[in-house]
Amino acid sequence: MKKQLFVAIILAGVVLTGNASAEVIEKEGTFGGMRVDYIVVLPDGFDPSNEYPAVLAFAGGGQTMRTTRNAVGNHWAGEAEKQGYIVVSPAAPMGQLFFRAGALIVPALLDEILRDYKVEGSKFHIAGRSNGGLSAFHVAASYPQYFRSLTGFPGFLRDANRERVGALTGLCIYLHVGEFDDGWRQAMMGQAEMLRDQGFRVQFAVEDGMGHALDSLAGDGSKRLFEHFADSAANCE
Repeated sequence: MKKQLFVAIILAGVVLTGNASAEVIEKEGTFGGMRVDYIVVLPDGFDPSNEYPAVLAFAGGGQTMRTTRNAVGNHWAGEAEKQGYIVVSPAAPMGQLFFRAGALIVPALLDEILRDYKVEGSKFHIAGRSNGGLSAFHVAASYPQYFRSLTGFPGFLRDANRERVGALTGLCIYLHVGEFDDGWRQAMMGQAEMLRDQGFRVQFAVEDGMGHALDSLAGDGSKRLFEHFADSAANCE
């Protein structure tokens, strides 16, 4: 891989949401032959000599840099600072969503992160909302060797054939969907039951009063996402 000259914009101490003051770095590079903009969140007091748990997080919608910044502010930066996590959140390369061709950049991107930072166990938690949830499942099934747990809020595996489901073996899976998000709720409920029948450890939560946008997992509610990561470290390794 030949990496392009990248631009790193360091926003140390920027308040993205609540009292968050994590260091937020915007970068660009070329991975898998595609130019990628991405964000790295480092916890307060980051020490490059220490290992940290890490999350690969995908935004929803068109997965543009704008929606990626919003997702980092709403779901990731505050708790990453408090709980000592690195978060990596890429925007769709060349407009290619991550449950499609955009997934091809993931191995090279994560290899770069593993060279730049000491990631606990050299594996990531993977998570995403809506299109980001579809992306998290697609990427985890495509490159399972990089991941420790899988969270969709909402999200599910679209091409759930035997091989793709089998690739998720060993991952704890966490699912959230809105009470009024009927189509996604039915799809995710059916998949959760199928995965449990096959021996997967799956937690499935219906968010009361929510539609597709799960505000219950934003801001202070994002703590629940990080609780999944801690749970998986204790129960799925």
